[in-house]
Amino acid sequence: MSTETTISYEIRQDDVIEFYKTGQFERLDELLRTSHPADLASLIEGLPREIRTPIWERIPKEYDGEVLVELSEEVRSSLVADMDPEELAQAAQDLDADDLIELLEPLSDETSQSIIDSLDDAVRVQFESNMQFDDDDAGRLMRYDAIVVKAGVTLEVVQRFLRRKGELPDHTDCLMVIDADGEFIGVLKLEQLLLKPIDTLVDEIILRDFDTVGARWHEDDVARLFERHDLISVPVLDEQGSLLGRITIDDVVDIIREQADEALFARVGMDGEEDLFAPAVSSAKRRAVWLGINLLTAILAAWVIDVFSGTIEQLVALAVLMPIVASMGGISGSQTLTLTIRGISTGQLHGSNVFALLRKEVSVGLFNGLLWACAIGLLAMVWFSDLALGLVIAAAIALNLSIASLAGVSIPLLLKKFGSDPALSGAVILTTVTDVVGFLSFLGLATLFLI
Repeated sequence: MSTETTISYEIRQDDVIEFYKTGQFERLDELLRTSHPADLASLIEGLPREIRTPIWERIPKEYDGEVLVELSEEVRSSLVADMDPEELAQAAQDLDADDLIELLEPLSDETSQSIIDSLDDAVRVQFESNMQFDDDDAGRLMRYDAIVVKAGVTLEVVQRFLRRKGELPDHTDCLMVIDADGEFIGVLKLEQLLLKPIDTLVDEIILRDFDTVGARWHEDDVARLFERHDLISVPVLDEQGSLLGRITIDDVVDIIREQADEALFARVGMDGEEDLFAPAVSSAKRRAVWLGINLLTAILAAWVIDVFSGTIEQLVALAVLMPIVASMGGISGSQTLTLTIRGISTGQLHGSNVFALLRKEVSVGLFNGLLWACAIGLLAMVWFSDLALGLVIAAAIALNLSIASLAGVSIPLLLKKFGSDPALSGAVILTTVTDVVGFLSFLGLATLFLI
């Protein structure tokens, strides 16, 4: 976005609310006008719903498109629902093809088509090209502003060409190089362009083994490539190796942030796109499903306890010590589960090293199981003056921690194999396993040796 105004990269939510509530609209408008679109999006998401719309309506219209694509899907949908098609069309005019998809996907077909029809021909063609790819394909992230030069010209020619253009696209660290037939053959780094003699031919200094991605690559693989190789931009090629466009670091940062949000919220059965100030009823409905699932797993653990209710009645110490067994197993299993899910998400865990990880984690579980079995067994023996009780809880701890480590590796791998997200349901299943195994082993051993 180009503007004459000096952009501020900080905006205090308290200031915005105070200016609005006290009627200081000139100061409010100035603050909004000099704020970065990304900061405005963060501000909008953090405002209570009763003042969100009035503040949104005061944001300069030329910022609308960039602010909308920075918002979470639920907040964006709530604002877009109140906008006229003409407003939406205006907001879409200055957006790249990849950002247009974010804006238009939640809209009705009729509204989307009217906005698409209003676009410049070049932008519309780029948008339709991106839409040919699946949601998670690299092709959806492409932008078409890469600067392309021919291999047979000198650096002086390239420099004159760039001076005529007047400016470089954002995040340009290299130029795309094609041969006489128009085929992509490599990239020309900007530092080479600036530092080499001007009579040097482009094809003498291009990087021919530069990283590229396929248009059908999954966006997670693209993010991993950027992370590992510290890339700023990367060419996108079709199946024949022809240049289609490029992906830049700003889009990859968005992917990484979304992945982190999804993983965080998935652990408690929530949607990372949920509006912070969504209506209580809709939020309650979403979370009720997860609470119901958790209730079923809790009932299963309670049923195991009920089976041994007679044992517990005869030895009250068991009721005191049961939470220790379940909690230790849960923590141990969660550590392994987190490590395994990270390995899956980064691509480090695959078929050839699964059993190595399994052996290692079970060994860790067994070691910690024996270590803490001794400590907790000794504590129980001293606490209740009962050697047999100490040995029983020690055995239960050792068994539960070993099983927890095994489950921490196995559960996410099985979920992934059957097409489910390990981050979404892995923790619930693991908790069920460690609770049931912990209670069953502790109470079962107590029934056999103490009663």
